[in-house]
Amino acid sequence: MYAIIETGAKQYRVSPGDVIDVELIDNKQSITFPNVLMFADGDKIEIGTPYLKGTKVSAKVLGVNKDKKVTTFKYKHKINYHRTIGHRQNYTRVEIEEIKHGA
Repeated sequence: MYAIIETGAKQYRVSPGDVIDVELIDNKQSITFPNVLMFADGDKIEIGTPYLKGTKVSAKVLGVNKDKKVTTFKYKHKINYHRTIGHRQNYTRVEIEEIKHGA
């Protein structure tokens, strides 16, 4: 059994017990993802238009971390212009507990 959820303008394929990193969510103990795009259980597949009604995915928040540093370097030839910019994206690690499917 798995589902495809949408959070933070990204889509994730999740099953119960999976641990995924999503964009930063307010500090909570648990979260429910109501935007389920697809649900599959064996040979039974349901696709939403755009979301499935009555289907939710619940997850437990494991913590907030930072991703690896991304360094950007800008340079223009002959005019002595160069800039170095670094960025570390915050993300929330969640563990999928269950998928509630209300057909």
